[in-house]
Amino acid sequence: MALIAVSGHPGCRFEEVARISAQRLGFELLTQSRIQVLAGEEFGSETRIPDRAYPSLVTSILARLATEHHLVYCAVGGELQARHFPGMLRVHVVAPENVRIGNLMLDHRFERAAARQHLLELEAADRASRKAKFGKTKATADLFDLVFNAEGLTSEQMAELIQTAVTSTGLAERGYLSGAAEQQLQFQMRFRLARYGIVPPGNVTLRKKIFANQSEEMFANLLDFYRIAWDYEPKSFPVQYDADGRVLESFTPDFYLPEFDLYLELTTMKQSLVTKKNRKVRLLRELYPHLNIQVFYQKDFENLIFKYGLSERPVQA
Repeated sequence: MALIAVSGHPGCRFEEVARISAQRLGFELLTQSRIQVLAGEEFGSETRIPDRAYPSLVTSILARLATEHHLVYCAVGGELQARHFPGMLRVHVVAPENVRIGNLMLDHRFERAAARQHLLELEAADRASRKAKFGKTKATADLFDLVFNAEGLTSEQMAELIQTAVTSTGLAERGYLSGAAEQQLQFQMRFRLARYGIVPPGNVTLRKKIFANQSEEMFANLLDFYRIAWDYEPKSFPVQYDADGRVLESFTPDFYLPEFDLYLELTTMKQSLVTKKNRKVRLLRELYPHLNIQVFYQKDFENLIFKYGLSERPVQA
């Protein structure tokens, strides 16, 4: 997939650079205001998004859009998405203060003193937003692939350079984000969002089940707490047949998350049983390559349980 993150100093007109780049490349443009609209559509227009939850919300929305579009993302902190979307192009626009003041004078018909005051307010708001959402007041140059100086380059020239970089690096040739990669990201981000009470309305499975062991029950409780819909052992998949086509062996994943089209298998048992289960998972992936399945091993599960405060000692299957 191609994801271009465009940001910049207040007054540099980096939003214009992002818009022109999206038009030239035929990419979808995602702005701060568009993020708010999409979040409202999914979680409800009245839902308040805490600052600390904002990065996870953006990742979730980007992942969903990236399965169908190449993207230009124009918002503060976009460069930090590189940890989730390897290979993205991170662009930052800078300019001396006098250039930025001049831009504000033209854009808002301000006198110079009013434009300078407005620039100071924009800079303060930018620092506060970065601090609240990302823990730092500013981004350093090493976080970007391209840094443009708007003193010597027009928005059109910067957009042309971005287009050249996209072509030379082959970003658009990567294809869109795969469904499996999107579902894995969504699973991680939805857990984080749910810690702040941000959940799609109605996605909850509060019901009693008879589980095979304590670890499965604890995991189901965790999913319920974070309002993630689930089914327990919903389907068995044949993984071995005899010469006459009769099923000799089947595999039944522990959980299915319909929102993510994802099967989950908890493997918290002794090593001999883990080896046997890994073999079944391998056969399942070979015979049913369209299925998305994720395995939680003993250490993974313990880390998850400890992280969310559900147990004070390791869980025994």
